[in-house]
Amino acid sequence: MPRIVRMRGLLATSIGVTCAAALALPLTSPATAAAVRPAPTAEAGTEAARAAALPGSTQSLPLTPLTRDRALGSADRGTRRTDVHRFSLLGVVWDDPDAALHGRVQVRTRPAGGDAWSGWQDVETHNADHGADPGTAERTSGHVRGATAPLWVGDSDGVEVRVHPDASLPAGLRLELVDPGAAAPVHVPVAPRSRALPATATAALSKAERSASAANAPLARLGATKIPALNREQTQRELGTKKAGKHRAAPYIGPRPSIVTRRGWGADESMREAGFRYTTTVKAAFVHHTATGNNYTCAQAPSVIRGIYRYHVRSMGWRDIGYNFLIDKCGTIYEGRAGGVAKAVMGAHTLGFNTNSMGVAVLGTFTSAKPNSATVKAIARLTAWKLGLFGANPKGKTYLKSGGGNLYAKGKNVRLNVISGHRDGFATECPGKQLYGKLGTARSTAATYQGR
Repeated sequence: MPRIVRMRGLLATSIGVTCAAALALPLTSPATAAAVRPAPTAEAGTEAARAAALPGSTQSLPLTPLTRDRALGSADRGTRRTDVHRFSLLGVVWDDPDAALHGRVQVRTRPAGGDAWSGWQDVETHNADHGADPGTAERTSGHVRGATAPLWVGDSDGVEVRVHPDASLPAGLRLELVDPGAAAPVHVPVAPRSRALPATATAALSKAERSASAANAPLARLGATKIPALNREQTQRELGTKKAGKHRAAPYIGPRPSIVTRRGWGADESMREAGFRYTTTVKAAFVHHTATGNNYTCAQAPSVIRGIYRYHVRSMGWRDIGYNFLIDKCGTIYEGRAGGVAKAVMGAHTLGFNTNSMGVAVLGTFTSAKPNSATVKAIARLTAWKLGLFGANPKGKTYLKSGGGNLYAKGKNVRLNVISGHRDGFATECPGKQLYGKLGTARSTAATYQGR
């Protein structure tokens, strides 16, 4: 029988699958889940209406034994479901964030409204290297779970997963099916700085939306979906770094790139934890790939980000999306974790090195696929500007103190490239061999943008 469980305020459906007959059990619909909530106050009712405008859901399905390997003392696990709600992104999670899944996870999906199944795809199982540092409030919240990397599969309504272990599997294995929602963000017109936006343009913002947007002042107006690009002179003028007369400051900072805000990609601000957390400065940028696959279009990128956001928060138990910025295959830059794109926001991206750094994730998998020039250029443009705000040289070296990981002990001062790959701080494949090989180009291009 279906049973309803509450996970951090989210009503999720957990369906026991013990035999073939169980596959016919229906999932609880989102409407049914919403119906059991307490009667809202006027303010809560407004928040509920806003949440309804940003649809999205997570289905959690336990993985049950399929076969048993007596030598390992562990069973293959999996499930096959053809009665699920539509989803576009998936991953496997388990209870203990410190436990590793040693084995192979494969999935195949059925496109929504279709009959043909996809081929089997591997899901990246080594994902613990992305996350909050050991001992931090986010890591020790009691909500964090172990997880594979999320995989983007496109609009689907059927799924089959199989997990073959190389050792005993962690407890509580379940498949997470994420619907990122399809609502388009509200457009807020760009007005001259001397004019205020109409009250109607910002009146519909919730408290959380207003807070996330206000963190980007004065770069963009409240409720803006995009932070506009500036040339280098405009960027320097905005920072007040140019002085009158012959002698003027010569800051090394690249022109500010255009950045799609959280409102621009449709973030449901009610889902993350309230408030923001900051580190002291930004001395380095760690480049990642999301390992979500490359089968997305640029028009789908906001949906991919909403899916990752929901997976990080609802499935993995983080306070917000882990990365500070994301970049798609067309070179579009997106704001990640809330708190202000020009500020030193504490992320959860490079285990052991989240303090005084930022995480930049490229949407896709670059183990064998090569990133295109638009992606590499976007990395350079973003880092030239953001690192320049904090006086960092993209071609230089810096020291970061390790918070603990599998390469460097906690407390060790580590010399790193100012633009590093994730694997420089943790033994991992991320950001993939092909993207990692382009970081030298990104460093030199970013330095050129800074005028070095």
